[in-house]
Amino acid sequence: MAGVIASFAFPVLAQDGTGPMPKNAQPRSYGGGWICDLGYRVEGATCRALDIPEHANPTGRSYGTGWECDRGYEEVSETSCILIPVPANAFLRSYGDDWKCERGYRQERDACVPIVLPDNAYLTDDTSGSGWTCARGFSASSGACKPIAVPTNAYLTNATYGAAWACERGFVKIDDRCDAIILPANAFLDPASYGPGWRCDRGYEPRSNACVAIDVPENAYLDRSGNRWSCNRGFRLSDGACILGR
Repeated sequence: MAGVIASFAFPVLAQDGTGPMPKNAQPRSYGGGWICDLGYRVEGATCRALDIPEHANPTGRSYGTGWECDRGYEEVSETSCILIPVPANAFLRSYGDDWKCERGYRQERDACVPIVLPDNAYLTDDTSGSGWTCARGFSASSGACKPIAVPTNAYLTNATYGAAWACERGFVKIDDRCDAIILPANAFLDPASYGPGWRCDRGYEPRSNACVAIDVPENAYLDRSGNRWSCNRGFRLSDGACILGR
């Protein structure tokens, strides 16, 4: 009973910034209660000073160590901050927790080595590869940029991957050359990369390198492609004709 009376006579101070304000604390900017000054953390009813190492600054956060290393330093075992060694021809990244090689150099372990730029190439910002790419009209091969052999009636694609050249309109790729497309009657050029390079007009179908008129049977219609037919709804195909039935 005496313990109960004592608990009312001496209220327990909360650990969330309520109750009388201790040293190294200040009133909250909104609401009631108090918060610890920067560099201190709530511990019971007091504000305990954080053990902040050299080259670090308090964060004001209630979790973690409560401090972070200065720019150019990195944390070690949540106890200290050591200087980040920045090699020659490198600079600290914007956040200051790592470094990056200057343009014209690439990283090799803990150093920045010069990028050897071959003829007909230019520097890129890709740090994971060679650091350079070939100029238009050249392709990379064995550390060099070699001319792309573009056949007559073709053009460069500028594609990073895949075919380096494509045939002009009206020509089709045959091996390493571009041959003129022989367009049959009732057909038009088709830019698709596969096929003969042409398609039949609507109402015609390809047959033996020619376009022949489609004989649409009764109770049928040309489909969306215009080069085939289907039976009307309620009819089914039977021996080339459309008959009633399911």
